[in-house]
Amino acid sequence: MNKNLNTLLTTLYVFITDHVIPTVPTRQRPGRRRLLSDAELLCLAVAQHLLHGDCSETRWIRYARTHLKDMFPHIPQQSGYNKRIRAAAPLISHTLTVLAKDVPTWGDVLRLLDSTPVPCGQSRETVKRSDLAGQAGYGYCASHSRFFWGFRLYLACTPEGMPVVWGLANPKIGEREAIAAMLDASSDLVADGQVILADKGFAGNEFEAFITHGLKAHLVRPDRKDEKPRFGDFGGIRQWVESVFDTLKGQLGLERHGARTLEGVMARVASKLLAMAAAIWHNWKIDAPRKRSLVAYDH
Repeated sequence: MNKNLNTLLTTLYVFITDHVIPTVPTRQRPGRRRLLSDAELLCLAVAQHLLHGDCSETRWIRYARTHLKDMFPHIPQQSGYNKRIRAAAPLISHTLTVLAKDVPTWGDVLRLLDSTPVPCGQSRETVKRSDLAGQAGYGYCASHSRFFWGFRLYLACTPEGMPVVWGLANPKIGEREAIAAMLDASSDLVADGQVILADKGFAGNEFEAFITHGLKAHLVRPDRKDEKPRFGDFGGIRQWVESVFDTLKGQLGLERHGARTLEGVMARVASKLLAMAAAIWHNWKIDAPRKRSLVAYDH
């Protein structure tokens, strides 16, 4: 395995063991003690999405048992790994929050907000037979001029892409309604006076009033053609969030998640966000000592 990835997984394992697991309420599990700890499980999921763009757990477990046995000596069978990952979705979400709070940009005033499609089927037969029927829905992606069937991923992140608030919603639910519900449920992660930069699709007096008065934040967005100039177009800054989605889709295979149930979609999307967050967090951990040494040298 790549030496840099080995270092990332080792550092992440120590961080989760010391700073994440102790903050999670403990509960007594029936049966014997699991040989693969929760911290190892999350690190194994991060390795899966950083090493393999596709999400075939059968191929991944076969690869891990061959190449990662030294680092993960107790890798379960595919069915056991599948069940553990789905059950760990709340732990993954909690780990994302703890990682976000550990990077310097957590205190930045700017947050980026946008959504992207998460397709779950390509044919009419899939739509009719899928276990996601009644939960997923049809939507339209204006940036790619295409229809899709699945969910929309809503993401609020720091300028470098660290996920702060995220969620999946049926595309038939309005963007403003969906993100308002998600931000309201995670209002403790939005600081007073923070600036939320969104797309012009989030325009609306009611939504802006929710951000301003409900969250005590400031909403800025590109100007629409049918309104007076207010903010500008934010063309360059808007590319930041587009690059985040490009990473999720291109390098981490967001649109190739392969999940067939709601729990599976949630777990796999959360795991991909965790893989991206872990890489961003690790880069800060590597760069911070180097930057401190440069500052000391300059003085």
